Amino acid sequence: MSSHSRIDIQEPTFGAGIWHFGRYVDRYATDGYGPPVSTLEAIDLAGQVGELSVVDLTFPFDPPDLPLDDVKTALKRNGLRAIAVTPEIYTRRFTRGAFTNPDPEVRRQAIELVSRGAETARELGCDYVKLWPGQDGWDYPFQSDHSELWRLSLDAVRELATNFPDLRFAIEYKPREPRNSMVFSSVTKTLLGIEEIGLPNVGILLDFGHSLYGGESPADAARLAISRGRLFAIDVNDNYRGWDDDMVVGSVHLTETFEFFHALRDAGWDGVWQLDQFPFREDSVEAARAGIRVMKTIHRALGLLDHEALAAAQRAQDALAAQRVVQQALLSAQAGQ
Repeated sequence: MSSHSRIDIQEPTFGAGIWHFGRYVDRYATDGYGPPVSTLEAIDLAGQVGELSVVDLTFPFDPPDLPLDDVKTALKRNGLRAIAVTPEIYTRRFTRGAFTNPDPEVRRQAIELVSRGAETARELGCDYVKLWPGQDGWDYPFQSDHSELWRLSLDAVRELATNFPDLRFAIEYKPREPRNSMVFSSVTKTLLGIEEIGLPNVGILLDFGHSLYGGESPADAARLAISRGRLFAIDVNDNYRGWDDDMVVGSVHLTETFEFFHALRDAGWDGVWQLDQFPFREDSVEAARAGIRVMKTIHRALGLLDHEALAAAQRAQDALAAQRVVQQALLSAQAGQ
């Protein structure tokens, strides 16, 4: 490595979705893999991690009548800030869709729920409201009019962004689950929708695992979103590409995770490095610490990376040379812990 190639980079801010510390349910363990966890209890668990600074809060809170002042107090005593609010527009009430539900009354309920979440985000001083319309899509051929689903989706996001011009709305795309096909399914389709919406406060939350699952290169997806000024936030996890497993960061695709963060740094993006892991059978606090350890190693490796050698390898499209440079940085960062 050339002597001048080490770059000292300020350590990023680490965050997590509050659901990381909740109870997980699937179609087999329908009673959950652990006891119920309230919003306040989840915030206290997040505070035990020790290196988290921000959390993304689902809305409504658990219980739904939980006073906002109690949430603020819990955040303060744990040294945390709410970076975002995620309205739950993907639950049982919206099984046939939220923004795209065939019933206009249910569509209106979804917009009203997000609006209440946006007001809460404003009160908490959040950076953005996350939109994950997981039930908006289709399951069978000929089930839906695709043009109508697209129009309803864009109209809803446009209405929300217009009504709350002081807030940013980050769309989290995903290829499928819970619907077999989702409306906002890829970085390119979501960017196209944002362009049609035409408002500056609508962007993307890029979930690393969703990008893998969708057959994308997360690094490429990040650069594309950044090039249009639309990458508002990221969530980080890992999977085997066949499902949204939400495993600990770097546990399967370490090199692609490193490339993802390199792309972010190279493009000048300096947002929060945020966990979206689902530790079904693991201790949630220890799983968060494990994810942060990996991200810290990647951060050190970014400082050790021989950028000149990597650039030369990329100009020549020399895969083996690029791999040598990347592996040296990663292994050196790991050895230096």
